[in-house]
Amino acid sequence: MQQVYTLLVQVGRAADDGLPADASGAALVCYASGKDEAEAVRETVAILKQAGLAPLDVTGHGTVDERLAEGHDIPEEERALMDRALAENAVIVAQMEPLYGDEDEE
Repeated sequence: MQQVYTLLVQVGRAADDGLPADASGAALVCYASGKDEAEAVRETVAILKQAGLAPLDVTGHGTVDERLAEGHDIPEEERALMDRALAENAVIVAQMEPLYGDEDEE
């Protein structure tokens, strides 16, 4: 059974990636459908590479049910994007935030 997973993806720089010139990369929130989280991650990485991005790290934040069980508040707009990812068996990039300098390193 397909489910939608919330993924946080860090990307580095790549030629023609569309990021601001002074950015060191970006953080993306994606909703991806898959039969399990591993499949959702594989599909997300493949799609981002096709889009000219350079995925470095993917952190899974679970399904809608798992997030609700952890007490996450999921706004209607976010749920609509998750529903779309499931209906279209797709990867939806919900948010893309450029990163600058060393802020992405802890």
